[in-house]
Amino acid sequence: MNARQQLLDAAAKRVLIFDGAFGTQIQNRKLSEADYAGNLGLPADQKGNNDILALTRPDVITDITRAYFDAGSDVVSTNTFSANRISQADYDAEGLVRDINVASGQIARKLAEEYEAKDGRPRFVAGAIGPTNKTLSLSPDVEDPGFREIDFDELVAVYKEQAEALIEGGCDFILIETVFDTLNAKAGIMAVKQLERETGKDIPLMISMTLTDLSGRNLSGHTVEAFWYAVRHARPLTIGLNCSFGAEQLRPHVKVLSQIADALLMIYPNAGLPNELGEYDEAPETTAGLVADWADHGQVNILGGCCGSTPDHIAAIANAVSKSAPRVVPSPEPAMRLAGLEAFIAA
Repeated sequence: MNARQQLLDAAAKRVLIFDGAFGTQIQNRKLSEADYAGNLGLPADQKGNNDILALTRPDVITDITRAYFDAGSDVVSTNTFSANRISQADYDAEGLVRDINVASGQIARKLAEEYEAKDGRPRFVAGAIGPTNKTLSLSPDVEDPGFREIDFDELVAVYKEQAEALIEGGCDFILIETVFDTLNAKAGIMAVKQLERETGKDIPLMISMTLTDLSGRNLSGHTVEAFWYAVRHARPLTIGLNCSFGAEQLRPHVKVLSQIADALLMIYPNAGLPNELGEYDEAPETTAGLVADWADHGQVNILGGCCGSTPDHIAAIANAVSKSAPRVVPSPEPAMRLAGLEAFIAA
């Protein structure tokens, strides 16, 4: 049985558990620049390049991933949010993109197999692909609205390089996450579909949108409903929301998506909103109580945490939804569903 079907079978029985944040967990370890740089001999300062730790401090990434499995995660992501050629150029490390992604995938894969061997429960690895620091939909120059720092084909190539390495490292799925620009997400989808055609393999997609304001739109202006109709053609294994806000703020948008998406729904909010110091201090029990309400109303299939969340948050969530029934994926009536910035359903 392939990973896609295994996940679908598991999600039909219970609410599954995703992992939590990597960035804040890494920050808590107070690593030095030497920890990041290792013996790679790169010319630029590497402090803050969390992705490169898969090569220079794999023990740190292993410990964090293990903590999430111990907390009850069924699915863990790779620590590769910025492991793409565009983002790594900031550290003069673009030549290590393949190595970083393969190594990170291997770390997660090895642990997934270890935990599955203990109890026979399948564990899954999602290869995480972030949005990069470029946007296809908006101009960074207010004086030139038509200007773009990158074009679609170039971004497809960037995503494809990363996705190919993640699959080589042993990932089951490709997770296109924290989507602030819907066109960027489409480039990621194109990259994976090209890779599927070239390899002849099924590469299940997970897609997760991030909102930029409480009205429920991302930076490129799409509502949650419009975003789903814009990416639905890719037939993702999961669709969902992450980052930006805590569970309390995401509540109405989770409800909307749960009613229209004929895919598994995966939601992983921040641990509340940041305080005046930019830190997240929402207690694990608080987060767990909020997301458990979604589960109790049959609105979610997979739950986890984003910024500020810890293994304690994931353990609390796992405990809170252990007896909740999973969301039943709806079967929408056939209709022409279109997406501009808002959704349009033709009669």
